[in-house]
Amino acid sequence: MKNHHFDIPEIDDNREYDYSKNESQIRAEYEYIIDFVKPSSKVIDLGCGNGSLLELLRESKQVIPYGIELSESGVELCIKKNLKVTHGRIDTKLDFEDNFFDYAICNVTMQMVMYPEVLISEMKRVAKYLIISFPNFAFYKNRIELFFNGKMPTSMLFGYSWYSTGHIHQFSIKDFLALVNSSSDLEIIEHKFVKQSSEIKNLLMSIFPNLFQHIPIFLLETKK
Repeated sequence: MKNHHFDIPEIDDNREYDYSKNESQIRAEYEYIIDFVKPSSKVIDLGCGNGSLLELLRESKQVIPYGIELSESGVELCIKKNLKVTHGRIDTKLDFEDNFFDYAICNVTMQMVMYPEVLISEMKRVAKYLIISFPNFAFYKNRIELFFNGKMPTSMLFGYSWYSTGHIHQFSIKDFLALVNSSSDLEIIEHKFVKQSSEIKNLLMSIFPNLFQHIPIFLLETKK
């Protein structure tokens, strides 16, 4: 039998994040997450990337910051910023005691893990409060693109294709609420979204969140 050699073409791929050329960033949802966190809290950011959010929390709220990140370049940058960050997965048993943190944050990352239910379970175990944000797959632009093109929407994949993205569990706000409601020990305390300059857009996002909110942000409390 002949051995066949296949050349893998170079494609844009966000499954293996490289933060070496992106040492810091300011995302629109950061201000809402920071607003949720009380000063001097103990915080873990799960999937913390290059540590930008943890750095802002340390500066603005004087938190005690921890993080876990799968990207080695992200971990290296976090360490350079004097952040206590370890390399590893976040959808598995976390190496922390019960109730070790005040807040467990998962910002725009849950759709990229293999076991989101394990991630939420561990967040509940190690922290009193959970802060979770994610791309809402039911966003109206995705619906329009899927309806007219009959293809996986690229707007929600941030320009990547279905085969070159780390987004493996697309879900909507309704899906997330159903998951939360299935847990007897988890309660939503507050729900925010990234506001726009248009008051009409903000009104639509308030009335029809599952249709018009692109990145929802939830604060949840564990009932222990």
